[in-house]
Amino acid sequence: MFEPVGRALAEYLSKPVARPGGSSTDARLVADTLAPGDVLLIEGNTRMSAAIKYLTQSMWSHAALFVGKRPELPAADGEPATLVEADVLCGVRAVPLSAYSRFRVRICRPVNLTPEDCERLIQYALQRIGHQYDLKNVLDLARYLFPIPLPARLRRRLIAFGSGDPTRAICSTLIAQAFDSVRYPILPVISRKREVDPEQADQMRELWRIRHYSLYVPRDFDASPFFEVVKPRIAKPFDYRHAPWSEGGTVIIGDATTTTDYWTVVSKNDTRA
Repeated sequence: MFEPVGRALAEYLSKPVARPGGSSTDARLVADTLAPGDVLLIEGNTRMSAAIKYLTQSMWSHAALFVGKRPELPAADGEPATLVEADVLCGVRAVPLSAYSRFRVRICRPVNLTPEDCERLIQYALQRIGHQYDLKNVLDLARYLFPIPLPARLRRRLIAFGSGDPTRAICSTLIAQAFDSVRYPILPVISRKREVDPEQADQMRELWRIRHYSLYVPRDFDASPFFEVVKPRIAKPFDYRHAPWSEGGTVIIGDATTTTDYWTVVSKNDTRA
């Protein structure tokens, strides 16, 4: 009974309501910067994205794990599938990076993740391809498409209602479970306990506890102190003195000025746009 209703609602919520805001130039920079184990946050453009943005108070409504080129993953239209994500209609799947080439994205990189643990978490995600999206979350999200005031302290838990079935993942849950499998922290619950030793009674010990995976949302990878935000435009050598500023139809690069139209320069240097 619930499944057909949830799927029909998911199809409605998955319809785009705005154009993506990224560019092909940025997409190529992202592709050149990503490394296996990175979390790619995406600013979605669907009705569901709007609900997630409201609940999380963030521009990031979707998350995918970059696994790189893998021989076990099929190509899509001749392009390798390098991202693993949980899609509301298709479930956990592998998609090519071009699926988000026109979207605003952010790269969040786990700091000092060992190659062995990186491979383990990637295998965790790959083994869950084919699992279904938790459609019970769809009803929870649909209620917040309307401007109903909601206390901030309740938003995170409302997005995590769902069925509780670990084989029915949502996007951030899938990735949180993958990192949990190698005990890599995202936003752990931190408590402090006073030392038992009388000689150290004035000292406090910091204790970490893994937050339940159902409580994670895409923005948590952005907010985590254990993930580095990697900005493609400055990840490689960047010199602001050679930026192609456009002023009055001219291009100014450093101390040099040319009357060549700016868009002509762009078209020559960006043939794949």
